[in-house]
Amino acid sequence: MQPNLIQTTLSRPAVRALHGRLAAAGALTRDAARATTVGAVLLVALLAGCNVAAPAATPPIVAGTAADPREVNIIARDYTFVPSAVDVVPGETVLLHIINGGVEVHEVVIGDGAVQDAWEAAEAATVGTPPGPTPIVAVAPELAGLRVVVQSGERRDVRWTVPQVPTPGGTLPTLVVGCHIPGHWAKGMVVPIRFVPPGS
Repeated sequence: MQPNLIQTTLSRPAVRALHGRLAAAGALTRDAARATTVGAVLLVALLAGCNVAAPAATPPIVAGTAADPREVNIIARDYTFVPSAVDVVPGETVLLHIINGGVEVHEVVIGDGAVQDAWEAAEAATVGTPPGPTPIVAVAPELAGLRVVVQSGERRDVRWTVPQVPTPGGTLPTLVVGCHIPGHWAKGMVVPIRFVPPGS
């Protein structure tokens, strides 16, 4: 039988020794050393009771249709997106729930590198504008991609049909989700969109 880790590391003699070392070091009085040790014992006991099992697997993806779109959450926090990658099935229709869980205004721009570059340039023109509503910016229609601006605490729902037409090279486009509010892209507000087969 294996010894209990808590009993082994926090035996009564070990606790007494820790009290003595803390008090002898002059950093804490004997009573303060005892209180600190009791706090450490409680913390270890609490952590020992935590379940550290791996997170549950994502259920298989059932591709959405125009009549029954699959729901996908994209949460914008200050300088990050959750999830860290958005999985979609080529050609499916999804209902994006875009939620701003941050303090600052954010946007979700879905598109390839040219789309992201166009929005980054358009938003850069707003640097230095006075506080208030997000300035209106635009890009050429062929570079628009999908863009949704969300205020702090706001949720916006948008239907999106995922591209299924390969690029001229025969592959699906490389798409990402990005935020181009000035400075946000540079702080890492970008995550990939991964094309996956149904059921994966």
